Amino acid sequence: MATAAASQVAFSAPVPGSDRAVRSSGIKGTNSLSFGNKSWIGTALACDGKAVLQQRHVCRAVQQSSKSKVSVAPLDLESAKEPPLNTYKPKGPYTATIVSVERAVGPNAPGETCHVVIDHGGNVPYWEGQSYGIIPPGENPKKPGNPQNVRLYSIASTRYGDSFDGKTASLCVRRAVYYDPETGKEDPSKNGVCSNFLCNSKPGDKIQLTGPSGKIMLLPESDPNATHIMIATGTGVAPYRGYLRRMFMEDVPNYRFGGLAWLFLGVANSDSLLYDEEFTSYLKQYPDNFRFDKALSREQKNKSGGKMYVQDKIEEYSDEIFKLLDGGAHIYFCGLKGMMPGIQDTLKKVAEQRGESWDQKLSQLKKNKQWHVEVY
Repeated sequence: MATAAASQVAFSAPVPGSDRAVRSSGIKGTNSLSFGNKSWIGTALACDGKAVLQQRHVCRAVQQSSKSKVSVAPLDLESAKEPPLNTYKPKGPYTATIVSVERAVGPNAPGETCHVVIDHGGNVPYWEGQSYGIIPPGENPKKPGNPQNVRLYSIASTRYGDSFDGKTASLCVRRAVYYDPETGKEDPSKNGVCSNFLCNSKPGDKIQLTGPSGKIMLLPESDPNATHIMIATGTGVAPYRGYLRRMFMEDVPNYRFGGLAWLFLGVANSDSLLYDEEFTSYLKQYPDNFRFDKALSREQKNKSGGKMYVQDKIEEYSDEIFKLLDGGAHIYFCGLKGMMPGIQDTLKKVAEQRGESWDQKLSQLKKNKQWHVEVY
């Protein structure tokens, strides 16, 4: 984020997904906003002396200066002792409204990922790290006459949403497209039903919402000086965006983060990076509290000359990671379930090199509630 005296304004909005971000930057004095590498021109207005688009969540986000934080409301969202769970169930979903859908990746990213902002009117509150369920329209092909099954998506915003008023939530959705292996052509009949429904949605469209659900990825806040090691592939970065906005962007009176947040993100290439400007701004503003390492499999090589995956980055910093875990750090994994075997193998190898039993260490991490996994 930029101060009034600075020339560059940067903002990341989410485009998420499980069946998941929007990046934007503008130059002061202009009225353009870019998502990924796509420029979007709109009506600019003055927002405390800053020219921004006539979109509330963009305006509010740009107001933050290099060290100041964004005020949030209503603060009674902080008062609950336990997270909300399954407020709305599949048989009685909440009808929410699409606010915006924006491409979150650049033109050279393989596939499309979108940042989807949903207006729930403050009626489906959630905590960072939880998921929403989406029921796409249409009939369940396996149960004729019944609605589609619920698809779960990790929420990519804090409980206050991208407009900081507690009325929206954001999802990071990768459009699931099927290509016939023989012809190489897309087969729409086999495309992901819910991801395409969300990515094709327009502002004002209605969607059926369930949840929130999940407790394993909740951000532990009892120690504001704790260390949090976050490992993601692709849209698995969604919950971490919520964590980091709560830590570094929002002015939350009862949570003043003073620890270390360390994000490892694995994607195909630079154009596939999600919320990159947002995360990079935290690096500049909070260099002692945030670290960000990227594994770009199609652009970087690991030490053996092969493709750089997130587990290679973990191995690169393994000594430091293990010492942090020994000191009580929390470690989180979110993304495709295929990420876990490679990561587990790497951690086991490193443990053995250190003369430790990985099975015993993992058991202890789980017992201490330091180990958090959500894969799909």
